[in-house]
Order: sequence, then C-alpha cells, then structure tokens
Amino acid sequence: MASKKGTIVVDGESITITNPDKLLWPELGITKLIYLEKLIELSPYLIPYCSGRYLTTIRWPDGIHGQSFYQKNCPEPIPPFIQTAIQADIRYVVLDRLPTLLWLGNLACLEFHASFDRIGEPVFPTEWVIDLDPSLEDEPRIMEAAVIVGDLLRSIGVESIPKTSGATGVQLIIPSTGDTTFDELRTMGLFVGSYLSQTHPDLFTIERLKANRDDRIYVDYLQHYPGKTIAAPYTPRARTAASVSTPLTWDEVRNGARIADFNLLTISDRLRKKGDLLASAQRQQLKPIYDFVSQNSRS
Repeated sequence: MASKKGTIVVDGESITITNPDKLLWPELGITKLIYLEKLIELSPYLIPYCSGRYLTTIRWPDGIHGQSFYQKNCPEPIPPFIQTAIQADIRYVVLDRLPTLLWLGNLACLEFHASFDRIGEPVFPTEWVIDLDPSLEDEPRIMEAAVIVGDLLRSIGVESIPKTSGATGVQLIIPSTGDTTFDELRTMGLFVGSYLSQTHPDLFTIERLKANRDDRIYVDYLQHYPGKTIAAPYTPRARTAASVSTPLTWDEVRNGARIADFNLLTISDRLRKKGDLLASAQRQQLKPIYDFVSQNSRS
C-alpha cells in the first residue's frame, strides 16, 4: 500500500511529511500528525534547551512498541535549512528552529537529549544537574527522595528546580553563572551523594553498577560532564503515557506528583498556565559552594 506523503511550509522552509496517520503512541491514539502538532506547541520551550548543544535523538520508526535506535550523526539526505556541528567525527544536528524540529519529528525522533557542553564554547557549564535514577521501574519514593535532596541543597545555599526525566527519575537543575568547572561540580555532586547515602542508606546510593544497588535510588553525579547528555526539558519520551520531561514546583513534588501525568496530552495546558519554570530561575554562583565542600571534604 502506498504511503501518504505531503509537504508543509514552516518559516519559509518546505518539509516533507510522510505517513501522517502512523500511530506512534497507540494506546493514546497519538499519530505522527498529532505528534507534529504537539511539537509545534512545545517548540518555544524545547528548542532553547537544545539549541547550541550537541543533540542525540532516539528514533522509533514504527512507534514506541517497535525497534528504536540512537541517532547522533545527522541523517541523510540533509535538507538545505539544517545546520550541523562536528565534534569527534560526528556531524550533529543543531536544533535551533521549528523546521528542524518538525523534520526530526517526521523521522520519528521521539526523544531529544542535549549535551551538557555547548557547541564552540568554553567548557564551563551553565547549570549543575543531579540525576536521581531509580533502580525500580516504578519507584513510589522518587518524589520523597527529590524533596530530601532539594532540602539538603537548600541547607548549603543552593536553590534547585526539580524536573521529571519523563521516564522514571527526577533531575535537580541548578542554573549557574558559569563560575565552576565540570570537575568542580563533580566534586560537589560526590559530596552530596555520599552524604545522602550515609544519612539515608536504605534510600540512596552512589553505586554505579545497577546490579549492586538493590532497590536504592542512584544519585548520579557523574552524568553531568562534557560529552554526556540529559533528556532535554520538554522532550517527549517513548513511554506508554507519552510523558514529557517537565520542570515542577516544589509544592507539586511534596504532594507526590506523578511523572506520567505530565504528558503530550496535558503539557500544553500546563505551559499556558505556568510557563517555563526553568526560564524564570535565577542563576547562582556555585564557586563558594565548591570552596565550602572542598574544605569539609578535607576535614
């Protein structure tokens, strides 16, 4: 049977759309066409967190229950409006415009993961990220764990914004003025993770190997580093709930927010009401925190 195909013009660029009726999230009836419409709504929020970063996408050509693969190199043929950036012999797509996002969406890129380091800029991070990674697929304690970490950070003078990964975990984002290196932030992350695993040994671990974690939540301070990626804020995830990686308020976290409730069918209304919680967060100087951690680590 011949596949459906058409062309749309967005911001002056022609984009070919194929198989618009293909079900990508079948349980929710989300077709490729609906997905592209949702990407248009998400674009003012998603693109700023991908632009200027090395982009990895995950493609699911037959929907979330089919085969998937990671895409780092820009797929070919490359439309003339696509910008790319080369690093370590990989030609990355630069996701800086809506036409680029829709082109990737048509290729069934359902997840967008952005690098921590920025394209062509000095390797001083503009955020600090602590990733809380559950060992259980369904972890009822994840929001409780996020509150504990957020309170600990606040006790040392750091304000964080909780963000669902869209999968099973929560990430704490601390916007930075860029006054610390990745290695300094790793030292801070190790301090935080070690303290948590000592004070809450049944809940937290810094054990890298999943087989050795039991049911504890991994405080991943190593992921935040050049060459590594994070599920970008507002990226969809290839989960049955069509969940979207979403910044939350601390009240929502304390009230036990459910990751699956923030999804492609609900995110637009949320953004209209609350806007981008990350965009309004103040950047913080983290060098004094690093100096404090270094002194206490030696004592």
